[in-house]
Amino acid sequence: MRREKLYAKLLLFLFIILYIQISYVYAKGMVLKKGMESKEVKMLQLKLKSLGYFKYTPTGYFGSSTESAVKNFQKLNNLVADGVAGSQTLWKINELIKRTLTVSRGGVSRGGMQRKNDIVLLPWFEKVSKIFRIGDIAKVIDLDTGMSVMVRRTFGTNHADVETVTAEDTAILKKIAGGEWNWKRRAVIVEIDGYKLAASITAMPHAGRDDKPAGIIVENRSGGYGKGENLDAIKGNKMDGHFDIHFLNSRTHGTNRVDEEHQQMVKKAYQSDKQ
Repeated sequence: MRREKLYAKLLLFLFIILYIQISYVYAKGMVLKKGMESKEVKMLQLKLKSLGYFKYTPTGYFGSSTESAVKNFQKLNNLVADGVAGSQTLWKINELIKRTLTVSRGGVSRGGMQRKNDIVLLPWFEKVSKIFRIGDIAKVIDLDTGMSVMVRRTFGTNHADVETVTAEDTAILKKIAGGEWNWKRRAVIVEIDGYKLAASITAMPHAGRDDKPAGIIVENRSGGYGKGENLDAIKGNKMDGHFDIHFLNSRTHGTNRVDEEHQQMVKKAYQSDKQ
């Protein structure tokens, strides 16, 4: 039985690789847009879902939800955000899917460690910062509510500064926070690159404005941060700025110190599947 399951997984992997190679050929002249319905649209939805942009059951119909997912993907990958999946967009999607499969093959992460299904406690500077890199997308699961959001790491050195991928993710994050943004430390699990990482968040967007370009000096940054660099890279997600994710032995940016409350929540997350 175990050998049969392994064989089935191998066949699925080979099928995906083959389909990606074929997709490169078709992507050169293919255009998928709102109103279309086809198996190619369904495959597009499957790929966007695997990358964290599409949250619904793939149907093969290119509707408003698919258009929104394509636009979000385009915005975050420096493409023209018109909601139309043309050759450049399809090529980029295939590139990211291929990279994900290549990184995942063999059960070894880009951090050079063997993956486990258990929640793991890894240090930020030595391990996690190499696994969860700037530009990467991860799933964050709140321990108390069970709700989850998709985020992208956009800034941060002492810990991960992240932003919600979509406006829907922002709405869910606010629900996780209890309906109001706050600095309360919360135990979470961060899923990325085959890992389940023990972590802690504060559901408090800060230091940015969604209506201004990232990196410029702006007034009235969120969270009471006043004038400074606009640390908001993802536009249109209805969140001003970013929020923090801490891991084992990570530090704050303001004081360069380990936050004990965050560390308690990190350990709570780690122990959650050991009880």
